[in-house]
Amino acid sequence: MKKIVSLLLAAALLFSGAGTIRAEEVLPELATPHACVMEVSTGEVLYEKAADEKLHPASVTKVMTILLIFEALESGKLTLDEEVTTSAHAKSMGGSQVFLEEGERQSVETLLKCIIIASGNDAAVAMAEQIAGSEESFVGKMNERAAELGMSNTHFVDCCGLTDSAEHYTSARDVALMSRELLLRFPQVVEYSDIWMEDIMHVTAKGSKPFTLTNTNKLLRSFDGCDGLKTGSTSYAKYCLSATARRDGIRLISVVMTSPDSKTRFAEAGKLLGYGFSRCSMYYDEEMPELPAVEVRGALQEQVAVRYPDEFSYLSTSGEDFSQIQKRLEWAETVEAPLEEGEQVGALIYTLGEKELGRMPVVTAEAVEAAGYLDWVGRMWEYWEL
Repeated sequence: MKKIVSLLLAAALLFSGAGTIRAEEVLPELATPHACVMEVSTGEVLYEKAADEKLHPASVTKVMTILLIFEALESGKLTLDEEVTTSAHAKSMGGSQVFLEEGERQSVETLLKCIIIASGNDAAVAMAEQIAGSEESFVGKMNERAAELGMSNTHFVDCCGLTDSAEHYTSARDVALMSRELLLRFPQVVEYSDIWMEDIMHVTAKGSKPFTLTNTNKLLRSFDGCDGLKTGSTSYAKYCLSATARRDGIRLISVVMTSPDSKTRFAEAGKLLGYGFSRCSMYYDEEMPELPAVEVRGALQEQVAVRYPDEFSYLSTSGEDFSQIQKRLEWAETVEAPLEEGEQVGALIYTLGEKELGRMPVVTAEAVEAAGYLDWVGRMWEYWEL
C-alpha cells in the first residue's frame, strides 16, 4: 500500500508540473511582523514579510551613520587616527552610550568601534558633528544618501535612532539596502562588528579610566558565520536587527523589525539566515578553458596574449544542476591595434539550458601599439634583406 501511495504522489507531481518539493521552499513562520533577507552580491531578496512598511528603526539607524563615516574615510575627509572632541550636545545623548565627557578626545577609529560594537549614541553624534559640523547637517546627508540608494520608505531625523519621532522611519527592505551598500563597499566593517568585547580608555580632566565595549549583537555567538551588523531597540521601535553572515562564499543580510522581544529578534534573524543559506548555492568555475593568443591587425606583432580578469562564479537560488552548465568562447570579429592592456576582445559565456548565467570577459594581457608607416617600411626592408 505504501508503494502505491508513493507512486500516486509521484505521478501527481509529474502531471501537475510541480516537480520535487524541496524542504527549504517551506517559508519560515515568524512572530516578527516585518522582515527581509537579501543576498549581498546580487541584491536578490530571498524572503520578505511586510518589508516596505514604514517603521522606526531605533539604533539600526546607525548603519547609515557608519556608511557615511566610511565614505568620509575613503574620500580623505577623515583618517582613522584623527582625534574628535566630544561636544556638550554629544555628551547629552541618553540611551545606549559609552559615556563620553564634554571635551574628551577620542580617535575616529575608537569612536567607530563605540558605534558599531556598543551602539554608542554619544559617539555617533560626535562623529556626525566632526563630518558635517552639526548633527542636523549630517542628517541631511543621511537622507540624501538614502535617496541615492533608492530607500523610498526612509526618512531620518537623527543620526542614532534615539528619537521617538514618527518622522524618523525606514523599512526592512531599506535597511537591507543600506546594509548591503555598507558591506559591498566597505567589507572591512565586519572587522569591527565581529568584535565581542574590547576596552577603550576615557581620558578626561578627571583622569583616565578603562571602559569595556560589549557587542549588542548576540547572534555573533549563536549563528555560525555571523559577523555583524547592527541592533536596535526602543519602546517605540520594539526590537530590530540587521544581521549579516557569510558561508561558503555567500553573504546574506537578515533584517527583522518590530520583534516582540530581544530573544525573538535574534532567534528569528538566525532562522531567516538559515533559510536564506538553504536556498543559495554558488558555482565556481575551477576549470576555465585555456585561451589561445589572438590575431591582431594593424600591428607589427601578429598576436596578443589574452587572459581572464577574474574567476567566474554564479549564485543560484533555485536548486539548479550545475553539472549541466555549458561554456563557449566568443571573440570580437576583428581585433585591431592600438590595444590597451586589459581591453576586452572576447567573452566566455555560461549557459544552463536556454538561460545565460553570465559572461566572463577575455582581455588583453599586454598593450599593443599600432604600426606606423615607417614600421611597415622597416618590416619590408627586413624581408628584402632576407
